[in-house]
Amino acid sequence: MCCGMTWKAMAGALLLTLNLILLGWGAEGQGNGRDKKEVPGSSTVYLGQNTHDWRPLIHTTVNLSQIGSIKSSFQFRTFDPEGLVFYGDTQNGDDWFVLSLKDGVPLMQINKEGVLVSVAGTPRLNDGKWHTMEVSNQGKFVILEVDGTGGLVVGMHSKQIEEVIHGKLRLSLGGMLIGKEKMIVQFNPKMDGCVRKGNWLNLTVPWVAEADELQPCYENIQPGSYFPGTGFAIFNTSDFQIDEDHGVRIELWGDFSQMDGTLLSIKADGEELVFSVVADNNTKDFTFTSREEVLTMKNTFKRLQIKFQKDSLRVVKHEDESSADFSVSAGSNTSYLSAWRDGHLAIGGLLGENDDDVGSKFLTGCLEKIQVQGKDLDLDSARVKHVSVSSHSCKIEA
Repeated sequence: MCCGMTWKAMAGALLLTLNLILLGWGAEGQGNGRDKKEVPGSSTVYLGQNTHDWRPLIHTTVNLSQIGSIKSSFQFRTFDPEGLVFYGDTQNGDDWFVLSLKDGVPLMQINKEGVLVSVAGTPRLNDGKWHTMEVSNQGKFVILEVDGTGGLVVGMHSKQIEEVIHGKLRLSLGGMLIGKEKMIVQFNPKMDGCVRKGNWLNLTVPWVAEADELQPCYENIQPGSYFPGTGFAIFNTSDFQIDEDHGVRIELWGDFSQMDGTLLSIKADGEELVFSVVADNNTKDFTFTSREEVLTMKNTFKRLQIKFQKDSLRVVKHEDESSADFSVSAGSNTSYLSAWRDGHLAIGGLLGENDDDVGSKFLTGCLEKIQVQGKDLDLDSARVKHVSVSSHSCKIEA
């Protein structure tokens, strides 16, 4: 089809748009290659391991004259409804392209000579299945196909269509090289997803990874948030809506008997720890620690509800249709709700006694669902989240 076109025929705005979409992993890596890790373009790569939200995980620079094909394909898998997949630009970022997910569907955003274009649409891709994605050119249109069916179509026309594009094309995976404010549609860049079996512009030279070691992509996954025992997510409690009359409700779902470590902890600024829940995989016990007392119970249930009110804290464990609960009075201490006005909530770890403490007793296991005030909690929105924590997927043990 289009792959036999000459370089001159592929020039201009359409060529630029297409090349940005068909990002190749290879050619000339940025920086000193001796200090970077080289990865084959066909590798399976987990995208959710950036220490900085927008910094590229993988990057390279390609001479436009070296591109021998304008069609690429790869497989993509995620449960995450939102995040960045890949980015490319020319003119040192003046013209650029971004592919991401928004609300589970593909979103393409393009800037060419100051003209911004965005397009989004079905099918939804955050179903945890591997999807084959292919991008190709037909005339003035760029077409993104998913599993052999046309998904998104972008058309662009430029008066400079006969202009031969030359120079460098900068490419990156899992991050981008421009400010997020330049995009039409804003989104959270963190992507808990994987890419594999990439055939990128027929380029065979390895691409360059910033990380010394790339985290693995689990073979089998299920929805949830996975904690490997090395980190946690921290939220500002002031970000949550507080109901003075009905309090604040947190609910957790999962097989708690398979977990070990701290499920959650909460602490007001400048005060001692308000509350924590710690699971022990050896004894199969839960330990609830509040300001006033410590309570232990068997962790055989699948759902846990914790409710903070002005003068009390209530815990309810759900086991099928029955439940058992306990309530602790705040006594002479400050209202439990005070921690929600100016404090921190940690999921998967124990908050330290002061702000300099990095935390401890990290959770190992899968939380299938987390809700605050009846709404799903997205760990990607945390103030701090360790890169080892998967926000939307849990590995299924063999």
